[in-house]
Amino acid sequence: MDRSQLRAVPGSVDGDLVARCVAGDRGAQRRLFENEKRRVHATLFRILGPNQSLDDLVQDVFLSVFRSLGAFRGESSLSTWVDRCAVHAALAHIRGRRGRQHLELVPESLASNDPSAERRALAREATRHLYAVLEGLPSKQRTAFALSAIDGRAVGEIAELMGATAVATKARIWRARLHVEKRAKSDPVLAEYLVDAKAGASAPRGARS
Repeated sequence: MDRSQLRAVPGSVDGDLVARCVAGDRGAQRRLFENEKRRVHATLFRILGPNQSLDDLVQDVFLSVFRSLGAFRGESSLSTWVDRCAVHAALAHIRGRRGRQHLELVPESLASNDPSAERRALAREATRHLYAVLEGLPSKQRTAFALSAIDGRAVGEIAELMGATAVATKARIWRARLHVEKRAKSDPVLAEYLVDAKAGASAPRGARS
């Protein structure tokens, strides 16, 4: 492949790194993996919740990234390209496990007289309730909602990652939110979680990770 084809943006660091990865440079591939793996893991976690398959899914995402890099032209950032692969992997995982239990409980090993430990335990329980509710949603509604309400992404970004229109994305988020809020009416733990989430909605995404 002509390396110049990958320099869609003059002086693009992304284009240079992609060209080296496509050429089989293992050092460049390791650099890309190290640069992006934590965010990929976080994105998958926010969509899927506690799940023993996360580490395997991270590997699957990067296999997809490296297979598709030859088509990268710099219309979006490399990080967006990687995020899109992560979202597609999450969607495929949700569709492939319908009807199977997958949520993993985090073992409790915290001192009962530690107030901060109690708060963390309550947060874990609330998170478990939320993801149990999300299990009942269609995969695209669940993913759009998670990227919006949990990951804090804008509608336009979510639409780009999912290959959808902004109108369709807004509708999916709205329907998912109605579903979650309806379930919260009979689930005090989930209801409190939603109140806390609204209170922290103005915080940067990194501060809520």
